[in-house]
Amino acid sequence: MMEVSRREKEAGIVPDPDIDAYMKATWASRTLQTDYILKILGLDICAGTIVGDALQRGISGGQKKRVTTGEVIVGPIKTLFMDEITNGLDSSTAFQIVSCLQQLVHITDATLLVALLQPSPETFELFDDIILMAEGKILYHGPRDAVVEFFESCGFRCPQRKEIVDFLQEVLSKKDQAQYWYNTELPYSYFSADVFSEKFRASPLRKRIEEDLSEPYDKSQCHKNALSFNFYSVSRWEIFRACMSREVLLMRRNKYLLSSLQL
Repeated sequence: MMEVSRREKEAGIVPDPDIDAYMKATWASRTLQTDYILKILGLDICAGTIVGDALQRGISGGQKKRVTTGEVIVGPIKTLFMDEITNGLDSSTAFQIVSCLQQLVHITDATLLVALLQPSPETFELFDDIILMAEGKILYHGPRDAVVEFFESCGFRCPQRKEIVDFLQEVLSKKDQAQYWYNTELPYSYFSADVFSEKFRASPLRKRIEEDLSEPYDKSQCHKNALSFNFYSVSRWEIFRACMSREVLLMRRNKYLLSSLQL
């Protein structure tokens, strides 16, 4: 951190006050923050072990997934996009990871978008909003507490002792959908993903989302460095030079490749 501050002064760079304060506070308490993340992700037992690769043995595959999650948590984040972060993990560990992310989002006022295939009921309850997708279409997008009400408006009711996350998976299945049909006045017919998508588009919730998105955004509230005034932020030569520098660095670090080249 001291080296970064020195180089910033030499280059005349004035960092953002909020980010600078956060980074200095994080650096001062890096041991506490790192230990907390390691404990939450269950990596404290292998904190001194190298990650490893195909040629050098290291931590397990599940632990590597947690390391990837921990890397993106550390730092002044405002937006996170994660895809299948709980694959290969047991339900207890997955719940702890998502719970840690939930606390991080609520404390730092960040935005987190996570794609999960089959979350457990406990993990499902941690989310504020959900996006239900099937066959590439959005069937529902809104508060988690209102998803059952939406499907009831379509004619499908979740039983009292049925977990909501299991109900959402089965109500989209052609095999299990009929058991949740409760409107006895109308004959049951299979609701495909297209039908649910059309129902959601006509729902008041979708119209409310469109109204919120239609409000123009005040760009004057953004940081000046967050706006891009060019189609490409950097030139092709700079991109090529950065990629080549990265590849050279990786080759230097790979001692097995260097030894094979020498032979």
